[in-house]
Amino acid sequence: MGTAEPSTGDDRILTVPNLLSVIRLAFIPLFLYLLLVKHADGWAVTILMLSGFTDWADGKIARLMNQSSHLGTLLDPAADRLYMVTTPIAFAIRDIVPWWIVIALMARDLILTLGLPIVRSRGIEALPVIYIGKAATFALMSAFPLILIGEWDSLWGRVIGPCGWAFLIWGLGMYLWTFVLYVAQIVMVVRQLPKVTT
Repeated sequence: MGTAEPSTGDDRILTVPNLLSVIRLAFIPLFLYLLLVKHADGWAVTILMLSGFTDWADGKIARLMNQSSHLGTLLDPAADRLYMVTTPIAFAIRDIVPWWIVIALMARDLILTLGLPIVRSRGIEALPVIYIGKAATFALMSAFPLILIGEWDSLWGRVIGPCGWAFLIWGLGMYLWTFVLYVAQIVMVVRQLPKVTT
């Protein structure tokens, strides 16, 4: 009779990173309420900045304190995706950013999502993460609070607003470039790997 394997903690639920991810998810409806209903832009900026900080912190804590978990691998990207969907849509509803930017972002994610079954039919669960995609997400999530500050009629707004638009254009360009790279990966998978038979 063999000895039991030591627990890796992968199945843990109550961890600091998971708590931070839950807080980020809870911030989403609050952010939408503040931005679209109350027009409390200062508080909306605060929520965006806090969500960005907790996004960085949960990954850092998971690595430093060995608190990685299966739940965390689901919660963290889910929160990222929801912010990347709800934030640009909310900004477009407020006429802060044009709708074509929102459509470009959503179309990119939708097309890549539709490509997942093709990749999985070749026995691959997911494509490897591209570093430029992480940089694009960082640029986009940095852009939105800066653009919102740029809406304020103040010296800070006139200085920070253009910086936010620069981040947005830079991030959008990288985001669309990663789309091209991911499509190229899908094509390579289809050409090189046969379908997995069940």
